[in-house]
Amino acid sequence: MVNLEELRLYLTVHRSDSIYIDGIQLHDQFLIYMTQLKKFTFNIKTVVFSINARVKLQSIEDIQRSFIGRGYQPVASYVGLPSFADDSECHIYSLPYDFEYFRLDNSFQGGVFDKVRQLTMVDQIPFENKLFKIISEDFPFLEMLYICNIFPQEDNHHSSISITFPCLKFLDVMFSHVDYAERFVLKNNMYLPRLSSLSIKYEVLIFITKNFTKDATYFNFGKLKSLDVFQQFVRPKNFHLYFPLL
Repeated sequence: MVNLEELRLYLTVHRSDSIYIDGIQLHDQFLIYMTQLKKFTFNIKTVVFSINARVKLQSIEDIQRSFIGRGYQPVASYVGLPSFADDSECHIYSLPYDFEYFRLDNSFQGGVFDKVRQLTMVDQIPFENKLFKIISEDFPFLEMLYICNIFPQEDNHHSSISITFPCLKFLDVMFSHVDYAERFVLKNNMYLPRLSSLSIKYEVLIFITKNFTKDATYFNFGKLKSLDVFQQFVRPKNFHLYFPLL
């Protein structure tokens, strides 16, 4: 790739007893050999397993300094909360963000993500309403959202925060706590004017609708054309009131 002039790199790297990929490593072990490169955009996540006590991981300040003076365009970075006790994660990406997919946890720092159409949220601590508000503003053209979090919200009462996802078409809360499903499907919590596909556990759907007795107009179901509940079920008598297009 010596003569390559433009490179887009989306990469997840798993390491054992090592350090995060940073600007120094990218430059000295990779970019220095690509002498014709004029544009380099990237999204790199490093997951370090079984950290040896003698291996000192870089701080967020170390990561940011590693890109200074090496010809990079602006770079954002954050050190994520570990998914497991022996893991540690670091996420670095060039700005402006140039990919249609993004994955985040509660370490997300915000930013402008106009090109992102698909977002995955994964964490082992709760996602709270303020984060969803930030996401609705930072990802204005988001079409697909996957939420994977089995822990209940600490602030799960009705929020006065007005949140709208104007372009969201697909929502997957199959592997999340009922709090997140309820947060998104009730109109008084979220407004999803274009939602057309929903993945949700049937028992969660029963709980949220109070066995299909709650007013159907309270829900973001009016334009659904696809419903995945991951099991067979007999449609209740008033099912069509909730899902008129199914």
